[in-house]
Amino acid sequence: MDLVDEVRIRRQLERRSRGRGRCSPHGLQKRHADLKNEFYERVRAETKQLPESERRLRKTVSDLKEVATRKAEIRALRHQVTQLALANAVLTHQGKRPEKRSEEARDNVVPLRPTEG
Repeated sequence: MDLVDEVRIRRQLERRSRGRGRCSPHGLQKRHADLKNEFYERVRAETKQLPESERRLRKTVSDLKEVATRKAEIRALRHQVTQLALANAVLTHQGKRPEKRSEEARDNVVPLRPTEG
């Protein structure tokens, strides 16, 4: 590609970026990939838009972060369930066998239903 062609193509790209171009974008993309990239970079910079692929990538990243957060919450909840099940088993086992309580403990406890005796 000589200098005249490059100047002509750059002018077409400028007109196209302003919405008045007559050149086919597909023709430019096939023959001049470097100019295509430059064109899209300029359009992105001028319009401050993200390309669709980057938008999708950002959405995927945010979705993956949300999934990771939820996995951590689930892991913490499973651990808590295990701890509560163990505590329940210990308390259930203690409730089935009478314990010897000291006199101090009896003085501190106020029965809800007074026992006869």
